[in-house]
Amino acid sequence: MIDAEKLAAVRRAYAKQILASVGVEDARIEQAFAQVPREDFLGPGPWPISRFGLGYVYSPSADPAYIYTDDLVGIAPERHINNGEPSLHAHLLWYAQIAEGEHVVHVGTGTGYYTAIMAYLAGTSGHVTGIELEPDLAARARSYLAAHVNVEIVEGDGTAVPFAPADVIYVNAGATRLGNIWLDRLKDGGRLLLPLTTDDGYSMLGRGNRPRGAVFLITREGDGFSARSVSGVAIYPCAGMRDAQSEQALASAFADADLRRVSRLYRTDDIPDERCWLKGDGWCLAYD
Repeated sequence: MIDAEKLAAVRRAYAKQILASVGVEDARIEQAFAQVPREDFLGPGPWPISRFGLGYVYSPSADPAYIYTDDLVGIAPERHINNGEPSLHAHLLWYAQIAEGEHVVHVGTGTGYYTAIMAYLAGTSGHVTGIELEPDLAARARSYLAAHVNVEIVEGDGTAVPFAPADVIYVNAGATRLGNIWLDRLKDGGRLLLPLTTDDGYSMLGRGNRPRGAVFLITREGDGFSARSVSGVAIYPCAGMRDAQSEQALASAFADADLRRVSRLYRTDDIPDERCWLKGDGWCLAYD
């Protein structure tokens, strides 16, 4: 087993590497990844690590050095639920721009590793509400985060559980449509990180190399919202925010239109079709 001093050095190197891999230069995010022990949120090792084409491969031992890589680690591997890819989260946290004192809502908290990183960024004057649908994962997160006084874990549906107005809402599951509660509870200047994903498997590229998932940064600006795509994504489905009709519309949008042109979110569906990348029931992601 690696000693504490060497493990701290491993964490620092890991933090630098994952941020560099996505072009993020942010001392606070780097420090958060260097300080929060990933092993504290994964259960006892050896750990199931997802390897492309091989499924889960267990680490050779319970030495935590094995999980400081840019890999998915199974937290409920029998259900294909993972602790997500660190570099993706480093990238998205940079867009979230969590400041000290802010209220962050983490929808799909899992067992709490990235919730703990958000809590580090929000500081003791801030607050993080972690919402998790799966009862066993919520219980684990509550246990693992017990020492974090600025974190509250709520078991329930992140598309319906009420929460206080938020500066950041970070959705950690793939939806096919927008949730009104997320827009309603976003403060002025608040940021929503929202993955929109089709049903076309779990790979980042779908049939014919078409994208099947993207994360949108939606920012409240008074009564309006700006929106833009900031990342591709392959992520576990959001159970409460998917339906066949909206999935079909999303798949068509990915196939036929340029998501890079999206700049606005409108809470109406009367925007002309030619201005819309994706139109839902009472909302639209539009080009201007």
